[in-house]
Amino acid sequence: MAKKIKQIAIYGKGGIGKSTTASNISAALSTLGYKVMQFGCDPKSDSTNTLRRGDYIPTVLDTMREKQTVDVEEVIFKGFNGIYCVEAGGPAPGVGCAGRGIISAVELFRQQHVFETLDLDIVIYDVLGDVVCGGFAMPIREGIAEHVFTVSSADFMAIYAANNLFKGICKYSNSGGALLGGIIANSVNKPYSKEIIDDFAEHTKTRVIDYVPRSVTVTQSELQGKTTIEAAPDSEQAKIYRRIAEKIAAHENSYVPQPLDGNELRTWASKWAEKLLELQND
Repeated sequence: MAKKIKQIAIYGKGGIGKSTTASNISAALSTLGYKVMQFGCDPKSDSTNTLRRGDYIPTVLDTMREKQTVDVEEVIFKGFNGIYCVEAGGPAPGVGCAGRGIISAVELFRQQHVFETLDLDIVIYDVLGDVVCGGFAMPIREGIAEHVFTVSSADFMAIYAANNLFKGICKYSNSGGALLGGIIANSVNKPYSKEIIDDFAEHTKTRVIDYVPRSVTVTQSELQGKTTIEAAPDSEQAKIYRRIAEKIAAHENSYVPQPLDGNELRTWASKWAEKLLELQND
């Protein structure tokens, strides 16, 4: 029987810390002994930078534009601790759909049986979560990823993006699409931040798998072009990323979330705005 490769999609609003989280999870998984590939699905093509000490790598789409036939060896690069790094890339600025890079890259890797040839244990897709359509929805829509995790802070736009992601999961859940593994709560330094995310999870019948505080250690590490796992392996922040990696490696049972509709989300947000105003006035 062929080995089952665990395929994980990590979504999140741009700027929320999605790629930082994904890269540190990949790095942590590699130190736990797993053979890992991180598949960057953001048109900015910077998902794997800290796994390669700040080095940019040729993207799948750029390479396909230059050559009629592409060998996957031309677009797969080794990073920290042997992690395989891939950047799907995007179209030329102002031309075409940004999700096309994901579609093209995944189809290329399927044709050449890359995951099986490399004998991978885990593939992590780092996907922009502001848009859940077209190529960006491909890891969910076609069940390429088995489990989806979303990175969210307590900021409304991050929660709005997470709620939209839940709608996408619901839409494709009856046709073999990926299901939700949980929320990774990021930049949680204040008690009210944790309470907001916990309350959102309760209202959408989801769960928070862990909490990641904002830390100067992450900033220092990234300024060196490294993940926290590489630059500060004994730090408290690295311990949190390793804990999340262990949970993801062991994760088996995902589920269909229950997103809020537009009016419900606005009502929910307004109540929290009033609560925070009361806290400021106390």
